[in-house]
Parts: sequence; structure tokens; C-alpha cells
Amino acid sequence: MPNIIPNYFLSTLQSRFEKHMHRHKGMAWKKVQAKLETNSKKLETLFAMEETGGEPDVIGYDKKSDEYIFCDCSAESPKGRRSLCYDEAALKSRKEHKPKDSALNMAKKMWIEILDEEQYRYLQELWEFDLKTSSWIKTPAEIRKLGWAIFCDRRYDTVFTYHNGAESYYASRGFRGIVRI
Repeated sequence: MPNIIPNYFLSTLQSRFEKHMHRHKGMAWKKVQAKLETNSKKLETLFAMEETGGEPDVIGYDKKSDEYIFCDCSAESPKGRRSLCYDEAALKSRKEHKPKDSALNMAKKMWIEILDEEQYRYLQELWEFDLKTSSWIKTPAEIRKLGWAIFCDRRYDTVFTYHNGAESYYASRGFRGIVRI
């Protein structure tokens, strides 16, 4: 994780926030910025999301916990987080042609959560994402135990959920993350 956040980064987040108000109707940037300025660790997380092509933006607010919810809002699965198998067990099971990492390992290193199916479908209500790529999503334990993992994409104006061997990886499949601040 980076220790130094460039000065322009808050401006980048603000510009994205203001450009895409449909993702966070009724929210004010000043309140979001105040949260960010008091939480340098989470700001580092957002910067890591940005550096890997995620284009993080606010997609919600949790009144109970008083937290803003940021998610990767890049049109396609973040470029710097593709060609990954699903998790550590899948990575270890590959005998040849191992990917550089797994989606769950990378998410953990970045201090973000990989989206679950409900979160992914909510994101797709805000805009059309993953029209050419796909994204691993949190796989239920009972499916993972069988050697599978699930991913989603959007085709034909429909969000699809599929399964694949957890050890598989493709240049067009990555993952999207979420962080609460």
C-alpha cells in the first residue's frame, strides 16, 4: 500500500463524485471529504483502488454506521486486477502457468472486500458495467468447497452469474471491491 497520497487524488475523487451524482443522489461532497481527511488508511485504500484502475466512487451511505460506501466504478473490471484466479487455495492448486495472484489475496492486501452478488447487482442498477469483461464475486462456501467460484458480467442488458473452476483465470476477468469509510 502506498504511504504517500498525491495531492491531486482528493480532487480526482471529487470530480468523479460530481460527474456521477446518479450514484449518490442527495449526498454532499463536503461530508465525504471530511470523512476521508480523518481516515488516512482508508484514503490509501481508495488510492490503491485508483492505481489498479478501479475508479472508486461513492455508491451509498449507511446511516447506522455513519459510513460512506465506495466501490470500483470503472466501466470494465479494473485493469490492474485481472488475470487472477479466485483464492489462495486455487492459486496453490495450479501446477503450471500460475497467475500472479488471486482475487481474494489482492483484495486483502488492498484492504477491500470483493463484491458479493447482491452488491454487484446493485452496482449494475447504477450504470452498465462489465460489458466486455467479467468480475469474480464472493462465492458461497458450499460452492467453493466443490472447487467452483462465481463471477458476473452484463450482456444483452442483463446481469449474468456464472461459475468456473476457482483456479481459472482470464485476461478479461478481474474483481471489483468495496470499502466503507
